[in-house]
Amino acid sequence: MASFLLWLLLLIVCWPLALLALVIYPIVWLLLLPFRLLGIAVDGVFSLLGAVLRLPARVLGGPK
Repeated sequence: MASFLLWLLLLIVCWPLALLALVIYPIVWLLLLPFRLLGIAVDGVFSLLGAVLRLPARVLGGPK
C-alpha cells in the first residue's frame, strides 16, 4: 500500500517519470526472475547440505 501511495505522489509531482516507472517495472521484474530462481535453488542446496551434515548427530541422539 505504501508503494502505491508513493507512486501516486510521484504521479502528481512528475507524471512522465511515474508512467515510465509503470512501464519499466515489469521489464525489470522479468530480468531479475532468473536470479530469484537461482537464489531459491542455492538455498535448497545449502539446506540439504546442512541436513546431511547434522544427520549423524540426530541419529546418535544429540541435542535438537
